[in-house]
Amino acid sequence: MDRRSARRRTVVATAVAALAAGTFALGAGVAGADARSQSGTTSAKMATEAQVLGLFDQWNAALRTGDPQKVADLYAQGAVLLPTVSGNVRTERAEIVDYFENFLRNKPEGTKIESVVNVLDRDTVIDTGVYEFTLTDPATGAKNTVKARYTYAYEKQADGTWLIVNHHSSKMPES
Repeated sequence: MDRRSARRRTVVATAVAALAAGTFALGAGVAGADARSQSGTTSAKMATEAQVLGLFDQWNAALRTGDPQKVADLYAQGAVLLPTVSGNVRTERAEIVDYFENFLRNKPEGTKIESVVNVLDRDTVIDTGVYEFTLTDPATGAKNTVKARYTYAYEKQADGTWLIVNHHSSKMPES
């Protein structure tokens, strides 16, 4: 056997071993998740599309309170916020609160236009789509509508509540 054949066989054997190890690890992870579900530490049911869409309603209701702390309470520790009307990435609670302190001054009224829900597993869902916000200028009372693309990634917490772990919102590009 020449050097090239030996090297090729080594690469193939390594790839097969890695694939087998990955498959085993994935199976163990799924089995562990099923065991947790059966032991009661997480819900055994997958979220429904209606439940996921309702998470936005909760977020929108928190906006209507005008309290940035209540809005920030819907974000998990370590969540990432890429907000619509700010160029700063927010990765800490204080930064998320700061964004909403400013955003809420405009009395945002959000409406979803289009949603695509992906239920990834019992504890992870994604809601992606298009929404628009009517914003009121606090100085003049003038209203402005901002249409944006959004993605919310949610994770179910140990107590069964869903929190945002990643929220990206960006103004729609000009057509």
